[in-house]
Amino acid sequence: MNLSNDIREYIIDNFLFGEPGNLSDDTSFMEGGIVDSTGILEIVGYIEEKYGISIVDAELIPENFNSINNISKFLERKLNGHGV
Repeated sequence: MNLSNDIREYIIDNFLFGEPGNLSDDTSFMEGGIVDSTGILEIVGYIEEKYGISIVDAELIPENFNSINNISKFLERKLNGHGV
């Protein structure tokens, strides 16, 4: 399972209308105008459903959800049993 690829596909399909443009794994979603706060909640819902995890309010911080890399690292920690 490649977390980065899964997240990249979701972002491209749901926020970039299928066009990756200049999206890199380090692109800031908020600064790049790719995802707003409502979009972050959509991403959280997708992650919870796809990976069978629960994300608590304390984890809803930009450091966890502002780029593909940040989400991938956060997911790795969660899936390996480590919280925030």
